[in-house]
Formats: sequence, structure tokens, C-alpha cells
Amino acid sequence: MKILVTGGAGFIGSTLIDKLLHTTDYEIVCADDLNDYYSPQQKQKNIEPFSDNPNFIFYKADVRDLGGLQEIFTKHRFIKIVHLAARAGVRASIADPFLYEQVNTKGTLNLLELAKTHQVSQFIFGSTSSIYGNQKKVPFSETDPCNRPISPYAATKKAAELLCHTYAHLYKIPMTILRFFTVYGPKGRPDMAPYLFTQAILEGKPIERFGDGTTERDYTYIGDIVAGIIKAIEKPFDYEIIIWAITIRLP
Repeated sequence: MKILVTGGAGFIGSTLIDKLLHTTDYEIVCADDLNDYYSPQQKQKNIEPFSDNPNFIFYKADVRDLGGLQEIFTKHRFIKIVHLAARAGVRASIADPFLYEQVNTKGTLNLLELAKTHQVSQFIFGSTSSIYGNQKKVPFSETDPCNRPISPYAATKKAAELLCHTYAHLYKIPMTILRFFTVYGPKGRPDMAPYLFTQAILEGKPIERFGDGTTERDYTYIGDIVAGIIKAIEKPFDYEIIIWAITIRLP
């Protein structure tokens, strides 16, 4: 009864693993390359509490490395994959689109191919609200067309969604795609607005604001995101896209 969580040392992944280890009997294999998008030391700190848990195994692994992933799949029989590993960030993707294509699209393809080969019974993919682009219609819906992304990050995640659909169709892999809306909470990424706002407040500094103040964004608490992922683990679908957003809206 093993679950592979990719990107498991990150914000969402480590919070999910913590919950799974405390509330289920699954054995959790975490794969993360501990890249430097933000501090690798913070990611290592995220998973330190699990190091002595017999139901937790960590591999420093890059989803772009098919050979390295194959070795992990040879050692373990996974019944489910929760694929959260990704390069995030809109501005960074504009600066280095090739890296984002390799991690977000090719990395997802590598895992889908291994899920097919090793007959994994469920694949859960962490997608993003960024694929909606500048869509004016609100609230967003799972059935809205998402064909006009405005960043390489969004485009690569949309491409990964299409690959998920293809593998669900061709190989009958039960597939759930979760479109996350900006996640905040304890252990959050240090480049995100809630962290930056809080840091500025604690240091008595003004909050830096971009634009003319008319833009809005939805934020979703990490506890709600993890609860949604666990519900997805408990109830597989043949193929389903789900917006998981219990949000606050900050102007």
C-alpha cells in the first residue's frame, strides 16, 4: 500500500505527507530534487520530522531523469501517484521556459509512462489556476476552455493536463487533475505574497504593491488543499478535473 508523492519536500507535498502519515496506513515514498527555486534547506527541514517514521522513504530524484525514476519504481510497487513536483512561478518561467517545459511537461510524461508500465491504479496531478489566463468569466469552472495561457508556466501545466487525459484515455489509468488556486499557510513558499506581506508587517516595513490596486486574486489555505487531495486519493475517478478552492480574495 505505497503512495509516491513527487515534490514531497515542498510546501504542499510535505504538508500532505504529514497528514497521510498521521491518519492513514499508507507507506509514503517521497521523491524531490531539492532544487534551489527557494532554499533547499527549507525543503529538507519540511521532511525532517518524518525521517524516523518507518512508513516514510525519501529519494532525492529529478522527474526529468527517467532512468532514476525507473530505479525507484523497480524497488517499490506503487498503487497511487500524487504528482506535485513542478517548477512554479510565472515570472521565472518567462526567464527560463526550457526548464519549465522539461520539468512540468516532460517530467509528467515520464511519470505517466511509468504509471502505465507498472500498472499504477491511480494518478493524481497537481495543476494550477494559472491555466485560465486572463479569463474574465468568474467563477471559473472545470469546463471552461483553457487554451490561452499567458506564461510558459501555465502552458506547460496545460500540456501536462493534456498528457494526463491522453494516458487516461489510452491506458485506462484512473486520473484526477486538481487545479490549485494560490495556496498559503504554514511552511509556505517565501516568494508568495502572504509570506512577503507577513514579513513586511513583522519588520515594520511597507507592503510593496504592484499595479493600480484593482487586481484581485484567490488564495486557498493549505489545510483545505490537503483535505482535497486526500479526498481525491479516497475516491478515484476514471478521469476528472476538479477545482479545489475554498478562497479568500485579496484586492
